[in-house]
Amino acid sequence: MTVNADALRAWKGRSETLQDTVTPAPVRMLRATLDLPADDGTGELPPLWHWLYFLPSARQSQLGPDGHPQRGGFLPPVPLPRRMWAGGQLEFFMPLRVGDTVRRTSTIEDITVKPGRTGELCFVRVRHEVSGPQGPALREFHDIVYRPNSSPGAPAPAHEPAPQGEWREQVVPDDVLLFRYSALTFNGHRIHYDRRYVTGVEGYPGLIVHGPLMATLLAGLGARQFAGRAPAAFSFRALKPVFDLNAFDVCGRPDGADAAQLWIRDHEGHQAMAARMEFRP
Repeated sequence: MTVNADALRAWKGRSETLQDTVTPAPVRMLRATLDLPADDGTGELPPLWHWLYFLPSARQSQLGPDGHPQRGGFLPPVPLPRRMWAGGQLEFFMPLRVGDTVRRTSTIEDITVKPGRTGELCFVRVRHEVSGPQGPALREFHDIVYRPNSSPGAPAPAHEPAPQGEWREQVVPDDVLLFRYSALTFNGHRIHYDRRYVTGVEGYPGLIVHGPLMATLLAGLGARQFAGRAPAAFSFRALKPVFDLNAFDVCGRPDGADAAQLWIRDHEGHQAMAARMEFRP
C-alpha cells in the first residue's frame, strides 16, 4: 500500500476548536475504574484526566471497520490500516477544575511518511491548546502512527529490558477494565474490547491496553510520589503493546529533585512505555 505523502500534507495546518464542561461524573467514574478511593468529585483534575473531555462524537454510520471514525475529517485520510497513539508531550500552565468551561483548539502540526520494518509508516502530530476560565491551562502534542498490518512470519522486533524501579504498582488488566476505560473516553477502537476482532482481524494475541490509560497510570504514580507539587511537564513514548493476558508494572524513580523517570514493565520484563514527569519547585 503506497502512501501519497504530498496529498496528506494538504491537511497540515488544519484546525478545529471544541468547547466542553469539566463535569464531575467522568472524574468519579475514572476513579472507580482505576480502583481509587471515592471523593466528592470536585477540585482539580489530576494530570492527563482532561482526556475525559472533548471526546469524538462521530455518528455510528461514520465509523470505520476498526471502530474509529472514518478518515478524512479533521485527521488526514491515511490509507494504512493500523492506528496507534505513539506518544505525546504536555506542558501544564494552570490546573483545570471540575465545573470549568474549557476550550480546546487542535491543529495538525506535521505529517511525515517514513520507511518501517513492515512497510511505510505515517506519523501525524497534533497540537492541542486547552484553556480554562483563567486562561491557557495546558499545551499538548499528540503523536499518532499509522502502519500496515504485520506480515505473517515476520520476526518480532527487539525490546529493551526495563529496570525494576524504586516505585512499583502492579496492574492486572482485564476486559472489564479496558471496556470501562473505552466507554469513559468514548473510544470505539475495537482492539481494546473486541477479542474476536483483535485476534482474528489484526492478529494480536489479546486485547490491547490503551496507551492513554498506561500514560494516565504513570502520571498518577508520579503525582503521588510528588504529592503537593504542581506538574510542569509530562512526556511519554509507547514502545510495545501490552495485552490483557498478563499483569504489568507501573514503575518509576526520582530524576533529581523536581522530576521522575517512569515506565511500564510488562510480564516479560520489557519496557512497554517510557515517560518523564517534571514538577514545579
